Amino acid sequence: MSSEFRSSSQAGTGHYRQVSIGHPAVEVSEQQGILHMRSLEALAPLPARLLDRLVHWAQVRPQQTFIAARQSGGDWRRVSYAEMLDSVRAIAQGLLAYGLSADKPLALLSGNDIEHLQMALGAMYAGIPYCPVSPAYSLLSQDFAKLRHVCDLLQPGLVFVSQAAPFERAVNAVLPANVPLITVYGEMAGRSRASFASLLVQPGGAEAERAFAATGPDSIAKFLFTSGSTKLPKAVITTQRMLCANQQMLLQTFPVFGEAPPVLVDWLPWNHTFGGSHNVGIVLYNGGTFYLDDGKPTAQGFAETLRNLKEISPTAYLTVPKGWEELVSALERDGELRERFFERVSLFFFAAAGLSQSTWDRLDKVAEQHCGERIRMMAGLGMTEASPSCTFTTGPLSMAGYIGLPAPGCEVRLVPVDGKFEGRFRGPHIMPGYWRSPQQTAEVFDEDGFYCSGDAIKLADSANPQLGLMFDGRIAEDFKLSSGVFVSVGPLRNRAVLEGTPYVQDLVVTAPDRECLGALVFPRLPECRRLSELPADASDAQVLASAPVRRWFADWLQRLNHGASGNASRVEWIALLDEPASIDRGEITDKGSINQRAVLQWRAAKVEALYRGDDESILRATVA
Repeated sequence: MSSEFRSSSQAGTGHYRQVSIGHPAVEVSEQQGILHMRSLEALAPLPARLLDRLVHWAQVRPQQTFIAARQSGGDWRRVSYAEMLDSVRAIAQGLLAYGLSADKPLALLSGNDIEHLQMALGAMYAGIPYCPVSPAYSLLSQDFAKLRHVCDLLQPGLVFVSQAAPFERAVNAVLPANVPLITVYGEMAGRSRASFASLLVQPGGAEAERAFAATGPDSIAKFLFTSGSTKLPKAVITTQRMLCANQQMLLQTFPVFGEAPPVLVDWLPWNHTFGGSHNVGIVLYNGGTFYLDDGKPTAQGFAETLRNLKEISPTAYLTVPKGWEELVSALERDGELRERFFERVSLFFFAAAGLSQSTWDRLDKVAEQHCGERIRMMAGLGMTEASPSCTFTTGPLSMAGYIGLPAPGCEVRLVPVDGKFEGRFRGPHIMPGYWRSPQQTAEVFDEDGFYCSGDAIKLADSANPQLGLMFDGRIAEDFKLSSGVFVSVGPLRNRAVLEGTPYVQDLVVTAPDRECLGALVFPRLPECRRLSELPADASDAQVLASAPVRRWFADWLQRLNHGASGNASRVEWIALLDEPASIDRGEITDKGSINQRAVLQWRAAKVEALYRGDDESILRATVA
């Protein structure tokens, strides 16, 4: 085993809090250079529909809180399982009057709130597919190009927004005037509108029950759009079988979810699979409680998250790496927060990006100091097309890039592609295809029905496949230098971002057919501003040109190049960008993923100037 690998038992001498985590054996075989891997633990029988679990818990735990959200920033408004089922049945009855179907689905344009979830589950009960659309497409975009793409593809027959006013400009720009609207608050001039409250007036009736009975494993629950980090977002057909299979995979991987009702405090957006399918599903499938967090891991938004975590002690905490960075800083300085947060939490989970080793070490340290034990940090590999989970880090290793072993029910193939191994997946959690996109669907399935993810994956140790798998970047991002040498972009970028904590938000590695590597760096400007020690009215450009900031980034570049073995791994220069990535130009997705191709396209003139040496923002690597 390489010296960089360490087992979870070697990761430190600390003791871990007791938590039930599955450790299924894995079968590994190889045929004609293709590696096959699957869990030997079979997936248990599934419910026919996800809402069978809502019906179950409404009978078993009718008064238990299913979801809670703050009312106008004050006290928690709670909805029990029984109350949720009653409202879902009533909404299903009301939605049936609109003549909706997969060809005319329900579109939810606004973000997470109780009414959003009631509408989503009401549609599901009625057998009507729905689509939670990123609010950024309506609220942040200026040209509404992605919203127009979504609506042109789906042709929604009904639109829901919580508040009419913020969405009026986007709705009127993109949707025909005859598309009706449901709002909690407000109206839009010239558009047929019903109030959300009106859907709850009449209880669910025989029509709703017949519609629910007609749904089954193959029924479309929702359309989820991919983030669009390489192309325009695609509508992933998400069926009841997919949702149920993934929750059963989670339960068998983390039996702790079934031992006591899980309690989550969660902010992740429901238009993405991690928040809307994975986390909401954990609570619903296992009869838990979901506290809706209106905070975000930003300088302005995290105070609300901390307020919520001081009131509610979660049993598990799941967020993105930026959330963990903000949280560990708060835990280190706030004893009241530590007392509440560590009261009953037994599992940590991160997704969407890599977690830096420094953040991980600080979490271990603050947990040991407060409780005398560490909390298990888990991760895996997931994607919208897999609803979302394929692998989990249940194996014996602990290191950056480790994605673990296949979940029960998931088959994995590693197929040679362009000098790497592409991860391909098959199982009941995999989508049937992209909506109204037969060509794109055909392109992502191989002859044996495996979904071709485009993710490069490799064995952690080729001599011992049982140790599990490593993420090795996106195959489509790799390119050749003018020398013909391939550049493996993903691992280089991930290492750069992790080692760049807390000042590097993301970067784009440049560029195909050049003689050497460079990097366009998107810095975390608030952190850089603090580092610069400049007055508050200093511009972003002045901050990035300041001596302390340039000195830190010069040192970071030297660390990044330590051990580089040639042109394909040595970054010769970096440029700090004071212009943020643009969502309208497709440079960044609503969840913060950088589209490398779009950045290089829109900033081609800057890249050209940097390679000529004509850009004064350049920072060059020193000769080792």
